[in-house]
Amino acid sequence: MKYMVIIEKGLKSWGAFVPDLPGCVAAGESRDEVVRLIKEAMEFHLEGLKADGASIPQPSSEIEYIEIAAA
Repeated sequence: MKYMVIIEKGLKSWGAFVPDLPGCVAAGESRDEVVRLIKEAMEFHLEGLKADGASIPQPSSEIEYIEIAAA
């Protein structure tokens, strides 16, 4: 499955979350680290849902970049 992941750079770290998997988040010191950690978090999250007998959410989020004039 392929889920959209939001990756954000903070002042001192990086964060990531998956809109289609509420509560699935990761934080790391670098972009590469947070990408690795969110992948692990997603796999763990889906394993937990399966173990609980819950359905696996289908990916449904989309991304669109909107260009505007800078103020």
